[in-house]
Amino acid sequence: MKILGLFLLACSLLYGAKAAKVVNVGEKFAESKNCKACHLHLVQDWQKSWHAKSHFKKDEYFQKSIEYYSKKTRKSLNGVKVECATCHNPRISVTSTGMDYEIEAVLGLDKGSKVNKALDDDHLQEGINCVVCHNIDKIHSDRDQSYRGINRITWTPSGVMSGPFDDAKSPYHKVEYRDFMGGNSNKLCFVCHANDKSHRKLVFTNMEKEFKSGGKKCVDCHMGPKREGVASTLRIENGKAKKRMIRSHGFKGAHYEDMIKDSLELTTWQKDDDIVIMLENPQPHNIPSGMGARELLIELEYKNGSKIIKKDLVSLTTHYKDRKKKPTIPHLAKTMSKDMSVPAQGQKVIKVKREKAARSVQVSVYYRLVNDEVRGLLDLKDEIWSKKMPIASKRLKLK
Repeated sequence: MKILGLFLLACSLLYGAKAAKVVNVGEKFAESKNCKACHLHLVQDWQKSWHAKSHFKKDEYFQKSIEYYSKKTRKSLNGVKVECATCHNPRISVTSTGMDYEIEAVLGLDKGSKVNKALDDDHLQEGINCVVCHNIDKIHSDRDQSYRGINRITWTPSGVMSGPFDDAKSPYHKVEYRDFMGGNSNKLCFVCHANDKSHRKLVFTNMEKEFKSGGKKCVDCHMGPKREGVASTLRIENGKAKKRMIRSHGFKGAHYEDMIKDSLELTTWQKDDDIVIMLENPQPHNIPSGMGARELLIELEYKNGSKIIKKDLVSLTTHYKDRKKKPTIPHLAKTMSKDMSVPAQGQKVIKVKREKAARSVQVSVYYRLVNDEVRGLLDLKDEIWSKKMPIASKRLKLK
C-alpha cells in the first residue's frame, strides 16, 4: 500500500496541479503592530472587529465548517484551509493545492511542505489585517464572479500603501490614492462579500447582486459616519497631525446587537382570524444575508389580560441539502429551500392564525447568526451562534 502511495505521489508531481505563487507584499508592515506607531486608534478599532477574527483559529463557526467540509469531501484539512484563505487570509503565499499535496497529506508526508509552512505563517494569524486592504493595487471587476478574494485583485509593489486620500504622505512608506478606498468603496467590499458558492456550484448568497444602494455605501453602516479626526498621528502639517474626515475601522456587522436593533421595520394588524406581520427592510442588502445559515425568529405571545395563554414561533431561514438530500451546511449544498430573507429595500408579509381566546398578542422579531439545523451539524458551542438579538417588537390588541 505504501509503495502504491509513493507511486501515486510521483505521478502527481508530474501531472497534478502544483501549488502556488508567492504574494508580493512588503514584510515591514505585514503585522498590525507595526502600524500602531502612526495609526494606533485605527488598529485598536480593527482589533475588536470580526475582520481580525477571520482566521480559522479565532472563529468557531469557520473552524468547524472547515473540519466538516474536509470530512464530507475527503479533502485534506489544510487543502480546505487554503481554499478558504482566498478571502479569509488572502495574503497566504500558497493559493491552491493539487493532487500531489492531497496524496502527501494522506500518507503523512506533508510536514514541512509549502502548504503547511504557508498556513503556519505568523502574518496570517491576524486574519484580515491592515495590509490585506491597504496593499491592494487593482480590483479586477471585469473577471468572472467566480474569481474571489486574492484571485480578484493585484497587490501593490512592496512598501506601497493604497488609501482614500490623494495628498497623504509618510516617511515610512509610499501612499497612493485608490478610488476603491474613496469614492467607490463598495468595489472593495465585494471582492469577498459576494457570490458565496458551495462546492456543488450552488450560489447561496450574493450580496453584490442583491445590493440596492439608494445612495448608501457599505461603509456608511459598517464603518460608521465620517467624523473629524486624524488618519495618522504624524505631525506633517505645520508640526501637527493633519485633520481629516475619517471612519471607524471596527467593521461592525451582524455579530453586533446595536447593528441589528431596528434594522427592520415591524408592522402588525389583524385581518379576520389572521395576525398579519409585515417586515420592511430599508437596508441596501437582504436581511438576513451573509453566511447563508442566518435566521429571523418571530415570537408571538398571546395574552388574555396579564395571563400568557400561548406562544408561537415562526422561523425565517434557508435550509440546505446535499446530493443525498440530507441536511448540510451552505458550502456543501446541492439544493436550498426558498430564500426567506427580507429583500433589500423591500418587504415580507407573514400570516399566522390568531389564538381565539387571546385579547392581545406581543410580536417580537429577533436575529440569529446560525439556525438550529446548521448549529447542530457543526456542534457549535459559543453562545453567540444561538443568541437571539432583538430587532423590533409590537403589541397588538385583538378583536
